[in-house]
Amino acid sequence: MAGGAALISAAVGATPTREDIARSLSLRESWQYLTRDVAWPAHWTPDGKAFSYRKTVEGGFAFETVDAGTLAHSPAFDQQRLASVLTEALGRPVAPLRLPFEAFDYAGDRQTIQFWMGEDGWRCTLTDYVCAKQEDPRRPRGFGVVRDLSVPADNHPRLSPDGKWEALVEDDNLIVRPAGSTPGSRPISKQAMRLSTDGSSGNFYDPETIAWSPDSRHLMIYRVRPGYARKVLRVEAAPEGKGQPGLRTQLYPKPGDAIDQEQPVLFDVAEKRQTIVDAALFPNAYELSVPRWRADGRSVEFDYVRRGFGQARIVSVDAASGAAHAAVTEDAKTFVYADRRFSHDVDGLGNEIVWASERDGWNHLYLIDGRSGKVKKRITSGAWVVREVVKVDDRKRQIWFAASGMNPGEDPYFRHYYRIDFDGRNLTPLTPERADHSVSFSPDMAFYVDTYSRVDLPNVSELHRTSDGALVQTIAKGDISRLTAAGFRAPEVFTAKARDGKTDIWGLVVRPRDYDPAKKYPVIENIYAGPHDSFVPKSFWPFGYHSGGDKVIGMQALADLGFIVVQIDGMGTANRSKAFQDVAWKNLQDSGFPDRILWHKALAARDPAYDIGRVGIYGASAGGQSTLNALLFHGDFYKAGVAMAGCYDNRMDKISWNEQWLGWPVDKSYADASGVDNAARLQGKLFMIVGEQDSNVDPASTMQVADALIKAEKDFDLLVVPGGEHSVGRSSGPIDYVTRRLSEFFVRSLQ
Repeated sequence: MAGGAALISAAVGATPTREDIARSLSLRESWQYLTRDVAWPAHWTPDGKAFSYRKTVEGGFAFETVDAGTLAHSPAFDQQRLASVLTEALGRPVAPLRLPFEAFDYAGDRQTIQFWMGEDGWRCTLTDYVCAKQEDPRRPRGFGVVRDLSVPADNHPRLSPDGKWEALVEDDNLIVRPAGSTPGSRPISKQAMRLSTDGSSGNFYDPETIAWSPDSRHLMIYRVRPGYARKVLRVEAAPEGKGQPGLRTQLYPKPGDAIDQEQPVLFDVAEKRQTIVDAALFPNAYELSVPRWRADGRSVEFDYVRRGFGQARIVSVDAASGAAHAAVTEDAKTFVYADRRFSHDVDGLGNEIVWASERDGWNHLYLIDGRSGKVKKRITSGAWVVREVVKVDDRKRQIWFAASGMNPGEDPYFRHYYRIDFDGRNLTPLTPERADHSVSFSPDMAFYVDTYSRVDLPNVSELHRTSDGALVQTIAKGDISRLTAAGFRAPEVFTAKARDGKTDIWGLVVRPRDYDPAKKYPVIENIYAGPHDSFVPKSFWPFGYHSGGDKVIGMQALADLGFIVVQIDGMGTANRSKAFQDVAWKNLQDSGFPDRILWHKALAARDPAYDIGRVGIYGASAGGQSTLNALLFHGDFYKAGVAMAGCYDNRMDKISWNEQWLGWPVDKSYADASGVDNAARLQGKLFMIVGEQDSNVDPASTMQVADALIKAEKDFDLLVVPGGEHSVGRSSGPIDYVTRRLSEFFVRSLQ
């Protein structure tokens, strides 16, 4: 490629020009359509007779459906017709081979498909190709914990299982009435039974939490005392097509705010009896799940997470007496990883529960006695982690799950899939290849599609029989010959020891395409260190918006300007041991930097071209916070940083993410990690970028850091993108402008 050759020459021989940078930014568009038959994970039809997937073809992507019986391949739908409909619906051109979604599901039969575009769900009929955005009828909640009372709740009548009654809320109280009653003047029906009288606007019954028992005798509902409706205000300085600025308002609870308090209330409909469930087992709740009735209707359960995330449990309530007991409890000295909780009620009766726990330091599965809460049997064990439970078969008493770290000598982040019995015996591997796997099982578990890859191995997609793992057909095998001919080289995988001298820290290295080991290259680290996951890509697709791949192509574009660019998963991130992740607990300023710096030094010791005296760093969101912290707490090592859309003071950020890792109530750990409180410690060159309309992280957080830096007489650069969202500098928005500015900053600061 002539453009690529010119870029490399400029990068090594002289300071890159704006034209060189523009060529580097075009890599994604130039390269991603050079692959063939790189397949995405499969999605099965509801009847299990076929599955569909996306794959790369000449000019873009095609969606294909495979009949599991005949193995015949056919187009999933008419991409030309769908593109035309979406073009009209979105008000922008949509190309048939570049549809703006990666996967879809058939709804019911194969005449309707559903998919996500960004935050929005869409539904399209294939008989007439009519598409519509799917609206959620439920009342919005600020980060799940404070209801938006300016929006009415979804108060449609909830029909009892026997079809005789319907439940709803009138004047903040619960009523039931005969099914099919015609709403008229209030009261809604003369035949309506008012089951509660203690509801009010300040302590109301929420119709969206109504749950009928299977025998239609009982129901449970939550009575809600509203929390604090904090609003974040954002000025839109340059609205499109308007002369004057506007004001946007967002419900945005922050750490320490009062949240909605939910009180479970049980009703015996036949006897019109109300029982307020004793809250002793779920005090100070951060989260209560919607009630779930057991199959026999004799009890109802809900999940509970205590505020501060130190405890999670399942609370079971007896339908006859209203007495509650803890079916299972998980306690932690630091935090319960709320987003990775898993439970399964065996046979739906509450006698046994399959439960995921980190109680021994690794995420594993246990069989719990649902009456006593005690462990009946440990199902999995070892110095590895269960990543996902795919299926629990109560009849066969078997579990299908994904895990990582089980195979010695292999990347501990690679996901593999297994089957095991409830008693912990007959552990059966299903995905032996040394790669990262994504498996889709048919609804009846008779077949599975295994899509596996590594950063140096393009996707292979295979159909297997579940009973014995036998290969039925190779569905697709990625071809990247044209891509490698154009100059693509897979990132190098590198490991070094962590601060404890024992644990392996894994990372990737991306070098300029004309790398010369006799030269010296400044280094740039791409950082995201949030405790909620691991972030170094493990699968192939390096071109964008899938499995972290956008980082790889962005890193290559930056490397081609004359840098070595790396990405590392330090301690404090997820998918390793509990102790590994616990480093982040009340310690977000750590960001794994002691491990990262040792990793850099280990690579520099092996590669003389690695100029450890010129190290920069960049990241967005939590990565933006880590970037700033690199210059605040490790400014002797990191010389320059670009921090984008950062949550620089966790007291300013959303309640959910921050209370999970820093706890409740708000304490000194929030100040210790604050870029505002520590602004005077800044060393090196800092460039902050923020979207004016960031709805994920309050953009005022960036401005408060700027204010503190000015007061501390610290120099820095700042770019505010009018109308920009949280994605500024990542996957949408004015990415070329922002990325060019990032590239130019590092060229000036490090070369």
